[in-house]
Amino acid sequence: MRRAVLVAIVLAAVATGAEAQRGRRGPQVRIRTPADSPYDGAFRFCRIMFRNSPDGDGAGWSVDYPRADQNLTFRLSELTKIIVSRDVAGQYNHLVIPLTDAELYRCPFIMMTEPGGAYFDDEEAVALRGYLERGGFLWADDFWGDYAFNIWAREIGKALPPYHYPIVDLPISHPIFHLLYDMKRVPQIPSINFWAGTGGRTSERGAASAVPHVRAIFDESGRMMVLMTHNTDFGDAFEREGDDHEYFLTFAPEGYAFGVNALLYAMTH
Repeated sequence: MRRAVLVAIVLAAVATGAEAQRGRRGPQVRIRTPADSPYDGAFRFCRIMFRNSPDGDGAGWSVDYPRADQNLTFRLSELTKIIVSRDVAGQYNHLVIPLTDAELYRCPFIMMTEPGGAYFDDEEAVALRGYLERGGFLWADDFWGDYAFNIWAREIGKALPPYHYPIVDLPISHPIFHLLYDMKRVPQIPSINFWAGTGGRTSERGAASAVPHVRAIFDESGRMMVLMTHNTDFGDAFEREGDDHEYFLTFAPEGYAFGVNALLYAMTH
């Protein structure tokens, strides 16, 4: 049955490919703000805008924006009974805010992409720690190799000092892999451009990023505060689902299985 459910994701996405707007990676001109995406109590994808560190390794907060935000929200509404937020035109509400915005506390789930390039100042670190310690959940996705990971560990360590909040690897037996969809492995999902340009390779940094990891930071009571998907790019599985049929069939089923599991876990734990 679980295999049939994953196949259903594929069939549903093929049938509704129009939901995935076509276009190349990169932000649209206008950022969705709280005024554009009013809080109504339903699920609303919240993306964090951040500055890049001079020594960082990442293309910035806008990678995969806005289609990953829209498409994952659509799949959540399609594959679960979660009520998602829509505007008067029926489009999915999604939001981009800095960590210091008070609207952060209306986001039970936030996402950062390419966090290996991130930089947090003291105010942002305090804001992030306060949000996470009060029940918030951060998913950091799409950073490759040890250098990018070490930059991210340094920056998240400003908010959650590692001596008190260590980063740990999640075993495949962890409930996040089995909450709705039963996953047998951590998939390595490359960007569509890397995959197409290298004849189907998946490790974007070669031997330096050969093994994908799912890591986390927990609070003192064992609640997951930060989810990290390293050496893999779930965001492209969401963003680029309508751009190439073979890429979709290869990566979207496991990508959405984990994405939906992660959202459900964030909102129920």
